[in-house]
Amino acid sequence: MSKKTIIFTGLSISHEKALNILNAEYRAPIKRGDILKAINESPEIIGIIDGVFHHAPAVGHKEIIQAIDKGITVVGGGSMGALRASELDSLGMIGIGYVYESYASGKIESDDDVAVVFNPETHEQLSEALVNIEHKLSLATEKGIINNSEKNEILKVAKSIYYPKRTYSKILAKTKISEEKKENLIEFASKIVDIKTQDAIAVLEFIKSMKNSL
Repeated sequence: MSKKTIIFTGLSISHEKALNILNAEYRAPIKRGDILKAINESPEIIGIIDGVFHHAPAVGHKEIIQAIDKGITVVGGGSMGALRASELDSLGMIGIGYVYESYASGKIESDDDVAVVFNPETHEQLSEALVNIEHKLSLATEKGIINNSEKNEILKVAKSIYYPKRTYSKILAKTKISEEKKENLIEFASKIVDIKTQDAIAVLEFIKSMKNSL
């Protein structure tokens, strides 16, 4: 009989879309204490993708270590999961994806890089994560939509804006880039799957392959 798998997400990927990839029990973005509650249910695997940062205490390192010590496989990627995996991979937490690798390599360091504000009832994302902005700007530069100087200008402005207010319209309004380029960039960005979503899918696919190999 397949054992319980618990996944904390809802922002990087919706529970409905996640269920199409992996049959698991999906819960809201993780906060402190949620791992301890999950441990009591004796899951085989815990996946951490999204989590809270500021409006509630973030998931603690000790509770994740406690789960690992009890033989539970803990996989992280995408957002909070990527951050915690980069901090705890040497202790057994498994990290997956671009954002995890960026934290692990030191390319990004702050939780601000993945933080967003969202509607707590619908989980609708109301701002854009800096790691997504940087990824999409790099792709836009490769495509010739903006040049490297414009990319750096946009990133500088984005970093100066408090994360709950980071949207493309607010960021670009503070740049000297032409209106035509702004429109082209917003259209381009809207068509690119967020890197946190790509990583969330990678986490689910990894767990699925793990379960299939057991």
